[in-house]
Amino acid sequence: MKLGLVIDLDTCVGCHACAVACKQWNTSGTTGPLSDYKPYGQDPSGVWFNRIRHYEVGDYPNNKTINFPMSCMHCEDADCVTVCPTGASWKRQEDGIVLVDQDKCMGCNYCSWACPYGARELDRESGTMKKCTLCVDRIYDENLPQEERQPACVLTCPAHARYFGDLGDPDSDVSTLVRERGGYGLMPELGYNPTNQYLPPRPVKQVPTEDVDDRPSLKDRINEWVNQAIPR
Repeated sequence: MKLGLVIDLDTCVGCHACAVACKQWNTSGTTGPLSDYKPYGQDPSGVWFNRIRHYEVGDYPNNKTINFPMSCMHCEDADCVTVCPTGASWKRQEDGIVLVDQDKCMGCNYCSWACPYGARELDRESGTMKKCTLCVDRIYDENLPQEERQPACVLTCPAHARYFGDLGDPDSDVSTLVRERGGYGLMPELGYNPTNQYLPPRPVKQVPTEDVDDRPSLKDRINEWVNQAIPR
């Protein structure tokens, strides 16, 4: 079994709801509080398991904003586990989730340097490394209804851009989705074999540049609207 996330880059609107829900749930979860540093100061920061990057691709008018959530990929061949000198970073055999034992971690940063995805964050207050757990304490909680046994980020996404399931099962919903949409893992050339997959944006209908150049300016369009709306 390979539990992981599938993220639809065509649907994600970059609202950061997944990041906030992740921090809220995991602060009371297995890793302990996720510290904030100067949250009301000029340079606020803190520990986040999920961060959303924003990229502008293409040239106007055929440009598009891509919102790109990033968290631990729960790689099959995770170097963060290999380099850990204390054994604090480990990968579960039963479901492939990569975790950090907070009692063993000494905050040496080796795992953070080994991770090419920037998915690990050192909590300066606890002195230990923290990362996405796929809400392991939630997805196996038998006290919850079956439909709620999913990571907090998946449950809270208003655009339904996030999916969770067994990517080791070729017949699962997430595997089918990846296959049909041409999903991919990040930086396959490194050989880490990340479990999490991304669905690419769908093609955008191209807008002829000459048509855009010939359109009236915004000022002219506003003046035209005003002249139509206000009787003379």
